[in-house]
Amino acid sequence: MIIKISQNFDAGAIDVVKAERAGEIELNLRKDSHADIWQWFHFRLQGARGEQAVMRILNAGKATYAKGWENYRAVASYDRETWFRVETEFDGDVMTIRHTPECDSVYYAYFEPYSWERHLALLGSVEHSPLARVVDLGNTVDGRDLNMVVVGDPDAEKKVWIIARQHPGETMAEWLVEGLLDALLDPSNPIARRILDNAVLYVVPNMNPDGSYRGNLRTNAAGANLNREWMTPSLETSPEVFHVKNKIHETGCDLFLDIHGDEALPYVFVAGSEMLAGFTEQQAREQQSFVDSFCAASPDFQTEIGYAASKYNEDVLKLASKYIGHTFKCVSLTLELPFKDNDNLPDAEVGWNGARSAKLGEAMLQPMLTSLISK
Repeated sequence: MIIKISQNFDAGAIDVVKAERAGEIELNLRKDSHADIWQWFHFRLQGARGEQAVMRILNAGKATYAKGWENYRAVASYDRETWFRVETEFDGDVMTIRHTPECDSVYYAYFEPYSWERHLALLGSVEHSPLARVVDLGNTVDGRDLNMVVVGDPDAEKKVWIIARQHPGETMAEWLVEGLLDALLDPSNPIARRILDNAVLYVVPNMNPDGSYRGNLRTNAAGANLNREWMTPSLETSPEVFHVKNKIHETGCDLFLDIHGDEALPYVFVAGSEMLAGFTEQQAREQQSFVDSFCAASPDFQTEIGYAASKYNEDVLKLASKYIGHTFKCVSLTLELPFKDNDNLPDAEVGWNGARSAKLGEAMLQPMLTSLISK
């Protein structure tokens, strides 16, 4: 068969340099829309069944987060449902993926994708529960729907906000939200029932639908990094933040979680708000209580490795969790999941993946409950 590389589908992203022979494929990372960011890739290879495909990504060394390629393995799938890791090496300049496909068609990606169709299916499924409803917040730059899931009674005393995929290529974030919502809407889950006795949850599963569909890593359709827009969002370039920020100010916030993925660090960790001016002793105690409870709830979560508190000193309030922590004086955290694997509990076959992210979302109910009842 003739070798073919394609990327004209949901979240597809690659530039083909050469693809005449399976063993000599040359590719380039494609940049985000209107932004000089190179990292996400997702493409389909056809015609290499039974042959070793050698795919060299020539500009990997110039990627935005080149350290993300160190000890990294790409993911592959024949059916777009089951993803597995394949042999990958990085020499500092070129990243080479080697794999012998068992089928005529195979997909490769930076991380297990979370499709727009699955996103819509998630929204549809939660409305089967009498506890949840889907609310439209407005339109994205490209005119897609920006939706929020409300779980519980809006008149509840405590308000919990969870947002995911401000950076659209961090698909593990929406996998986590799917697991969290499944657990939260399970009537047999006692932790979920106790949470809903105390709070209403506002969940935005995908803050960046346009970037997700376009195959961007960090930006929306206008080239805006949404997690740097929280001080002055605009309807023109960052309507996603504009609408969500306004809604948070309308409802109030007692606990805020912003879900992300980290390219370089192979661990699960949180970044807190302790660097903020005016960070109170009560905030410190409540933040530590959440972290301690999360450690007890999931061995995948750890506190030894993460970001230094000084990482975001400049323009810190442009970030979602810092803006909310400063404005509402509540526990406000950025949760980071790995693109590679969790080195504390490695999995040679799949690394860190969607299913493990979903399980972490389920486990996160325990620290949420701890945070709500400790106040």
